Amino acid sequence: MQPAVEYQVIPERPEAHRFRVRGRIEQPDPEGQVLRLPAWLRGSYLIRDFAKHVIGLQGRSGGQPLAFERLDKSSLRFAPTGRPLEFEYQVHAHDPSVRKAYLDTARGFFNGSSLFYEALNADAGGYTVLLQPPASAADWKVATTLPPADVDAAGFGRYAAVDYATLIDHPVEMAAFQRIAFEVDDLPHAVVLSGRQRCDVERLRRDLALICAQERELFGGEPAMPQYLFLTNVVGSGYGGLEHRESCALICSREALPQANEPGLKEGEALRPAYLNFLGLCSHEYFHLWNVKRITAQAFAESALAAEAYTRDLWHYEGVTSYYDDLFLRRAGIIDAPAYLDVIAKNATRVQRCAGRLVHSLAESSYEAWTKFYQPDDNSANATVSYYVKGGLAALCLDLHLRLHSAHTLDDVMRALWQRYGREDIPVPEGGLEAIALELCPAQPPPFEQWLRSTDELPLAELLAQFAVQAERRIARGLADEGGRSQGASAKCWLGLQLRPSSSVVQAVAEGSPAQRAGLGGGDELLAIDGYKCGANLPALLANLQADVAVPVHLFRDDQLLQLQLTPAPAPADTWELSLGDGDADALQRRADWLGV
Repeated sequence: MQPAVEYQVIPERPEAHRFRVRGRIEQPDPEGQVLRLPAWLRGSYLIRDFAKHVIGLQGRSGGQPLAFERLDKSSLRFAPTGRPLEFEYQVHAHDPSVRKAYLDTARGFFNGSSLFYEALNADAGGYTVLLQPPASAADWKVATTLPPADVDAAGFGRYAAVDYATLIDHPVEMAAFQRIAFEVDDLPHAVVLSGRQRCDVERLRRDLALICAQERELFGGEPAMPQYLFLTNVVGSGYGGLEHRESCALICSREALPQANEPGLKEGEALRPAYLNFLGLCSHEYFHLWNVKRITAQAFAESALAAEAYTRDLWHYEGVTSYYDDLFLRRAGIIDAPAYLDVIAKNATRVQRCAGRLVHSLAESSYEAWTKFYQPDDNSANATVSYYVKGGLAALCLDLHLRLHSAHTLDDVMRALWQRYGREDIPVPEGGLEAIALELCPAQPPPFEQWLRSTDELPLAELLAQFAVQAERRIARGLADEGGRSQGASAKCWLGLQLRPSSSVVQAVAEGSPAQRAGLGGGDELLAIDGYKCGANLPALLANLQADVAVPVHLFRDDQLLQLQLTPAPAPADTWELSLGDGDADALQRRADWLGV
């Protein structure tokens, strides 16, 4: 059958970061064909207005130019025609993130939402995409999960999509990349690494296969897929990911990849934090295969992507995923139980040090992601809380509560969501996870009102104690102490001051902190503290300040030299540390069932 809409993608000017896109619609809408680009893409809740990157759009029909009118910032309508409609445009592709499109002389990447207009009322026959190679890069290959129709050995050629949602849910990577293949449940998987790197291929293959196998086991080996790809852009410094139906797009630093003789294979040997974080990112995006891409919020499933779609359940879709991403590293045997407890402790510390937890609930944080989480500023930590981090801790509390008060676990909740909704791509109504958890634990229902819709503290220590895990809050042991096991002397004082990485510029100040009382704010450039120049010695200067002893601070603000008085406060117990503890036989058994120790 002739496709309703055909697209051709040409990386025409890599040096200028320009894709050329040509489209053809066989039977355009007789009342005038409307084309529309999304304003956002699922998994990233911010209006991005992809149409702003489109340049020089024009149309023709029957060999003659065809006029169009703008309907809004993302939509346009061509004049009626009884013949096929042909149109073309360029897309400026210079966004190195995982969310838009990128093209230079080394690689090309795009999400379909950045390149392809939806043809309203004219796409019943589906879409095809012809990917062409750049003229100047003979060694480039294509990596995508778009269904191939007629492609060459390098992957260039024709691909097909049954509808627009499918078209934009399979990102495309083109470069001289390295492909690391492995199988899980007899399904092809691969990591695609674009960019210069030195990676222990066998170690990465082994660890990812273990993680993916654990996640698929939770859902009974479903779903079946033609393949799964981890499309990874390797850079000097970067971190992020975006889920898709049969792939994910990742960005990571070179040091995050496993190196030769990578620690962590021997008992008691810790993984490097950078590699641990990368594996957690891969685990997180892979779990989205189920929790987001198939177990999908109704508000998102029904959205036309033209305006914001709201849900109070992002704590479920991102927080629960954040809980599982590290738990699967433990289940796969990649980290031991103490290392996993360190991860929980660091997340609990992040929330504890966030004053926003006292004014913003998880449900509110989920609903306001569009303006809070995705548009942070220097006051964000005082005004909101992360539905990723606190959501993950709420999921931990839910899992422990179910294990303590029922014959079920959070695994059973996720499997029920899969059976009722995800397997058949039925959207999940608001509060769907809550409803199932309440069904499975009727005798002592989980206190969702407290955990999700209030700003009450989560009962971490109380619940963990029932699993023979000791959880305590202590004073930080130095400026670099993020929680968990740490060595060194306790901090002498507290400033409530956060600096930009490797900088003396203030990034944020905590609500009610000495830094805030002194009048410090985001963007201030510290010059001297107590008469000493701020430079490489800044951490030492801050660490040596004394509680309740005022010191002068000199700084630049808007090119003006200012002097403020800063009086440090006693260091608070805002740092969590978790450890395997003692307990009765029941507590030890519950811990063994949860952590395997």
